[in-house]
Amino acid sequence: MEGVDFSSSNPVLMSVKEFAKALMSTAAVVPQSYICRDQETDLGLSDCSTNTLAAVIPTIDMEKLVFGEPTDCYDLELQKLHSSCKDWGVFQIVNHGVSSSLLNKLKQEMEEFFNLPMEEKTKYKVRPGDSEGYGTVIRSKDQKLDWGDRFYMLINPIQRREPHLFPKLPSSLRNTLESYFSELQELAMTLVGLMGKCLNIDKREIEELFVDGMQSMRMACYPPCPQPELVVGVTPHSDASGITILHQVNGVEGLQIKKDGVWMPVNFLPDALVVNVGDIMEILSNGAYKSIEHRVTINAEKERISIAMFFNPKFEAEIGPVKSLLNTNSPPLFGRIGMEEYVKGFFSCYLNRKSNVDKMKITKIGEGNVVR
Repeated sequence: MEGVDFSSSNPVLMSVKEFAKALMSTAAVVPQSYICRDQETDLGLSDCSTNTLAAVIPTIDMEKLVFGEPTDCYDLELQKLHSSCKDWGVFQIVNHGVSSSLLNKLKQEMEEFFNLPMEEKTKYKVRPGDSEGYGTVIRSKDQKLDWGDRFYMLINPIQRREPHLFPKLPSSLRNTLESYFSELQELAMTLVGLMGKCLNIDKREIEELFVDGMQSMRMACYPPCPQPELVVGVTPHSDASGITILHQVNGVEGLQIKKDGVWMPVNFLPDALVVNVGDIMEILSNGAYKSIEHRVTINAEKERISIAMFFNPKFEAEIGPVKSLLNTNSPPLFGRIGMEEYVKGFFSCYLNRKSNVDKMKITKIGEGNVVR
């Protein structure tokens, strides 16, 4: 990304999918570079609770919110959206307007992409000093590797797309993704507008931040592992986004959220999309909405494929609590930072729970406020 320094990152191209095939057909053990010792206790606890403690996350009916105003159904659904963002930081949406035929086409195209020969996927590999493309970025010598293959890229503003990535994808996948991006961009703007309404933020203030904002996407493939308790698909983190919209492409579950200190698997409704409140929305709302810590666990037998889209304010925006929410009784809980600088800081660090939003919190020392 132009203006963002990724010089500390070291891209590594490997195919967990190919490696997993060999592992499943032999008596080989999971390499040390993938074993997450510091998470074994968490994983063990979640395994014990999985059968009895699946998260029933709130379900929002977009049809009621888009076409229901000004009925009682609309008001109730808007209140449900507000409480979901405050109490959960995650919800699933139904009747979202994205057609089943497009989702099925996306599934087919993504499966074909991840099944391409390695030499084909090498064309899209992450380049030195960058974070976009196909592969894994290593930021420290002791970093544990996630059990998954992923392709990440910036999609908006369009002029900042990398010419060697999206334009070079297979044409059928590219066309399908363009249709999907268009549908989700409209959906995301509707959602952030509704969130702003719940918070009593002026619609123009939300639009000024998010219209033509920074948007990116990550396609991911999580192969099965014979020792799933030893690995993690994505390490625990919250998203550095305004909102994230996730589609569980092939229906294989694996997303878990941390709710009240307990890891719980999330069960999706068929064709539902899951929306995460991101760190930036927590900051903009001055802590009224909470970003959700989450992770991806691995299945012992089934491959999981997903696509996440991340929606953020525009690069030139300043990130901080929306000023209309602040007064003497509600002082700012977070500092202010430029969006571009925030992105730079996020990509320079390894994912680590809610560390990115925590760094933005204001700590009072004596009479002055400092950003921790």
